[in-house]
Amino acid sequence: MRAAPPDLPGAPTDDSPIDRALTLLLAGEVEAALRWSAAVVERDGSIPSALVITCRLLSQMGRTEAAVDGFRLAVLRATDAGNLPLAIAALGDLRSLGVNVADPLDQVASAFCARSPRVELIANPPPPVPDFSDFEPLSSLLTGPALSSKATQILHAAARQFEARPNAAPKTAPLPLFGALSKEALRDLILTFEMRTVPAEYEVIEQGDQGTDAFIVARGTLEVRRLAVDVDAPPVVLAGLRSGALFGEMALLSRAPRAASVVTTRPSILLVASREALEAVSESHPEVGRELADHCRRRMVENLVRTSPVLVSVPVEDRARLVERFQTRLFEKGDRLVIAGDEPRGLHIIVSGEVAVVARDSLDSTVLATIPAGDTVGEVALVLRRPANADVIALHPTVTLFLAREDFLSLVTMFPAILHSLYMTAVRRDDETTVALRSSLAPLGDDYVLV
Repeated sequence: MRAAPPDLPGAPTDDSPIDRALTLLLAGEVEAALRWSAAVVERDGSIPSALVITCRLLSQMGRTEAAVDGFRLAVLRATDAGNLPLAIAALGDLRSLGVNVADPLDQVASAFCARSPRVELIANPPPPVPDFSDFEPLSSLLTGPALSSKATQILHAAARQFEARPNAAPKTAPLPLFGALSKEALRDLILTFEMRTVPAEYEVIEQGDQGTDAFIVARGTLEVRRLAVDVDAPPVVLAGLRSGALFGEMALLSRAPRAASVVTTRPSILLVASREALEAVSESHPEVGRELADHCRRRMVENLVRTSPVLVSVPVEDRARLVERFQTRLFEKGDRLVIAGDEPRGLHIIVSGEVAVVARDSLDSTVLATIPAGDTVGEVALVLRRPANADVIALHPTVTLFLAREDFLSLVTMFPAILHSLYMTAVRRDDETTVALRSSLAPLGDDYVLV
């Protein structure tokens, strides 16, 4: 058995006794799972995920009082570790048992909110990795009441260990998004999340689906995968997600189809919030909506910078300033991003969705090209300094990052390489447009005609 990593946001998750316990829990093997998770707590009572799993299993075995005490301990341990998602998960377990969580919820919100005395602009050093090289689960001779009693004793010992710790509360680094919220706003935001425990190789998000939920990894690892152009080739892995990662948040801005799939690579504990629930809390606390929008915009730029010709030339240290220049624009199916004959207004970088470039005359319309996420539109008129010669129409609900003409001119002064890249793109597309308009093989675009 290889070493199990700590439960901290961003920490890698290797094969571990906790993986084994989660797998057995999901398979309904309650006693076998408890032997593994309780043994982890016995070895190290500070690991929040082991506490959460042990308490879930004890609850299923009828030891509700012990489970409640253990979940409260898990909230405290997760808070001390700076792991807000696991603290939220433990609070959710308490709520599922009918426990009033007002006090622990306030403690969690106080620890992670803006201006919390526990938050400092520091980089927490990685804690020592627990050594499970010689790990063994509890004896298989322990079953039924004897097993649940042993697990309860282990939880009590973990609680005494926590009480004996130094009185000073550990400091934690500020968390993106959550750390910018007031205590009241963070408290209500926490209540929007529900728990979901899933096995390895579980498809949380499927590419092409209409998504309405956002997710946080409380514990586990996942991969972001996109279908390859070659249908016979395996999916392309775009990124890995670890504890603390937020994903699926584009569903908060648009009803565009999911741009990629997200699949677990380990048994995982996730937090999920619906768009409706997040919109409701944003109405009560406008700062939540603002921070979510800012967070999504930052993530858009981070994701696009690897492929977008506008962003790839910008030095890493300057990207934060660049984000502030962009405006998030939402378009429904059939909306026009660019109108033929209009003077250039700015540049769109397509974040999600897809658009069609459509030329029209008095008789019909012609689809010149379709442009996917990651590409730009509006650069021909902007760079060549002339009115647009075609409409650009959303084929699906589409999100873009828009850079107004004035900001664009300022940007290319700072980063001339951007202008070179866009100029080459504009010339190529202008040539393609001319060829397409002259070709009798150009597809008709009647579906895109606007009235």
